[in-house]
Amino acid sequence: MKNLDEIMAMAQNVQAELTKAQENLDTIEVEGQSGGGLVKMRASAKGRIIAIDIDPSLLQPSEKQMAEDLIVAAFNDTRAKADAKSGEEMSKMSAGIPLPPGFKLPF
Repeated sequence: MKNLDEIMAMAQNVQAELTKAQENLDTIEVEGQSGGGLVKMRASAKGRIIAIDIDPSLLQPSEKQMAEDLIVAAFNDTRAKADAKSGEEMSKMSAGIPLPPGFKLPF
């Protein structure tokens, strides 16, 4: 069994790697859409919304409900893609960390 200093050093290394990975997630972009591209949304893999593009045809007062529904759908599509990308990136990061068998990171 490793001594306490080695375990603490390993824990600090894991924390540093997690912090680095979390910061990296904000630089990765994903795009979601709805309505066949009428509403598009870009976000970071961390979930920060970067941009929304709404087709002008949805900006008519009679299309208000449809526009709202498509914005929600685009957000949910973008969020799902961001979550998937985040999980993928965190898996890559945790693959190189020597963790005890059965130990899972909280992601």
